[in-house]
Amino acid sequence: MAAPAVTATPGQIPELLRGRPDFLRDWLAQARGRQLGFCVATLLLGAGIFGAAVGSWRSPSQALFTALKLPLILLGTALGNALLNALLAPLLGVQIRFRQASMAVLLSFTLAAVILGSFAPVLAFLVWNLPPMATGVESSRLAFRAVQLASVAAVAFAGIAANIRLHQLLEALAGRAPATRLLWAWLAANLLLGGQLGWIARPFFGQPDLAVQFLRPDAFRGNFFEAVAYNLRHFFNP
Repeated sequence: MAAPAVTATPGQIPELLRGRPDFLRDWLAQARGRQLGFCVATLLLGAGIFGAAVGSWRSPSQALFTALKLPLILLGTALGNALLNALLAPLLGVQIRFRQASMAVLLSFTLAAVILGSFAPVLAFLVWNLPPMATGVESSRLAFRAVQLASVAAVAFAGIAANIRLHQLLEALAGRAPATRLLWAWLAANLLLGGQLGWIARPFFGQPDLAVQFLRPDAFRGNFFEAVAYNLRHFFNP
C-alpha cells in the first residue's frame, strides 16, 4: 500500500519538529521540488528572524546584515554537506538514495532554523534590556558577551535538537549502529564547512570596537580553527 501523501506546508512544521520516524521517512520518500522549496524558504525565514534579533543590538544595518548572513551560512553548509554526505551514506551502511540523503541533511538544518526562529523573541527581549552600544565602554563589552553567549546557547540547542531528530530518522532507515556512524560523519563535515563559512562571514554580533560591515576586508585571511587555537592558547597562557 502506498504511503499517504505528505504535503509541504507551514502546517506540517509541528509534525516535522515532533520527528516521528514514519512521518520523516514518508517525507523523504516523496521529496520533490515543493519539499525542497519549502525547506529552503523555512530555513531562510527562521534563521533570518533570529539573525535580525541578534544583530539589532548593534544597529539596524547590523540586524540586516546578520539576517542575511546567518541563513546563507546555514544554507551553504547544508548544500555543501549534502553533496558530500550523500556519498558517505552507502559507505557507512545507510542505503538511501542520493536525493533522500541530501534532503535529510537539508531537513535537519531546516528544523534547526525553525527552532532558532522561535528563540528570536527571547533574543529581542534580551537585546532590548541590554545597555546600548558605545565604543570603549565596559558595559558595552559586557552586553556584547551576553549577546554572544545567548546566541551560542540558542544555536547549540537548535543544532542538538535537529540532529536528534535526524538520528531518529536514520535509525529507522538503517538501524542504530549505521545511523550513529553516519551522523558523526555528517556532524564532522558540518563543523568543518560551517565553521569556515562562519569565519568568513564574521562579525555577527556587531562588536563595539569594529565598524558595521557586511564582510571584513580580511575575511579570507586565516581560518576558524586557527582562531580557536589562538584563543585557547591565550586563555590558558594570558
